Amino acid sequence: MSVHDTVQVPPPAIAMSVSDFADTLFGHLPRADQRRWAEAYLKGLLTTPGKKSVRRLAAAVSSSPTASHSLQQFLNASPWDWAPARRELTRLTAHWARTRAWSLTTAVLPKRGEHSVGVHRWFIPAAGRVVNCQQGLGAFAATDQGNLPVDWRLALPECWTEDAQRRERARIPLSVRHRPMSAYALDLVDTLRAGSASSPPPVVADMSTFSETDVLLRGLIQREQDFVIAVPDKLRVIPVGYASGSPLRTPPNSGPVLGAQQLLRQCGLRRPHTSTLMGHGGGARQVRAVSGMVHLAGSASSPERQRTALRVFTQCRPVGHRFAPVWITNMMQERIDELFTLAHLNAGSAATIQDMQENHGLLDFEGRSFPGWHHHMTLVSAAYAYRRLAPPAAHQQHAFGAYWAAA
Repeated sequence: MSVHDTVQVPPPAIAMSVSDFADTLFGHLPRADQRRWAEAYLKGLLTTPGKKSVRRLAAAVSSSPTASHSLQQFLNASPWDWAPARRELTRLTAHWARTRAWSLTTAVLPKRGEHSVGVHRWFIPAAGRVVNCQQGLGAFAATDQGNLPVDWRLALPECWTEDAQRRERARIPLSVRHRPMSAYALDLVDTLRAGSASSPPPVVADMSTFSETDVLLRGLIQREQDFVIAVPDKLRVIPVGYASGSPLRTPPNSGPVLGAQQLLRQCGLRRPHTSTLMGHGGGARQVRAVSGMVHLAGSASSPERQRTALRVFTQCRPVGHRFAPVWITNMMQERIDELFTLAHLNAGSAATIQDMQENHGLLDFEGRSFPGWHHHMTLVSAAYAYRRLAPPAAHQQHAFGAYWAAA
């Protein structure tokens, strides 16, 4: 399937007010006060300058001295379900924006102390150091209007899931356990696929710093889900003899087990080729690229090893420079240019997270409870999507009148 076959031409912008947008996302909430505070929080995120603490958001939308307490209760204590709002946000985003891929990206949320749910001293490869933080895995709709967040999972280390007192204090459901990042990724993919009314777009993710990436790849293959995934350099693969026009599904290969980067270095000595990379601004540049056909290494009983040929590829860099990220895909019929274009969509999710941190209050909520974290992430994601999709004039059409003053 071509990349361009998975997209739809959308209307140019959201054709609804922020109040109608809030009602569409949070109309499932059973109580009127919950729906009112959901709208208030959303409007506060869109209009409050600077730090978006609960206290400042409450002051922006209400003159009541109890507004801050009520808004805090709505976020942390009120037992409302965030899943319907996220499903509706995913649906609206697909309707209004040309979704080219689902991008999965990790958000690192630095925290002080040890009371925020899931906080842990994680080693963050991008920072090159240990950071006291929460880690969330976000699902983003990669569109022409940017990468829009639609769903989240919070990574919980065992020191949280195996501590009964911490679980109770943070209101972590009994069904939520410590899981590898590959499991969170597959859970997000399953949720997105369940809510998709059409053929799902490819999944793009950078999983190069996580273990069990092969588990994610096998899970996506089993789901017959198209993907372009950045993998660890040492991902174990087996070279496959592949010629143009040969079947995509081949029998097991008895060749040597290699690391993905090792295989590409060998390919690069024999079969470099030129690819066109499209920049975010629309410009194009020529680069040298290498690719190779592989099976995932595994036990002889692994059905993926026996059936599915995959393509690994990367951009060449000058001698002495580190290899660019290694990507793997099951989209065998796509040209290498298309695959690089998809891979580069993932960078837009990191840019979105940075924007959400700086301008949409992503880091401005302490998040001590598990429900509170998910409530906040849902509302921040909704605010970001509305700001990116609505015409600029719509952002100023929320006058907080006597209704909010009396809240």
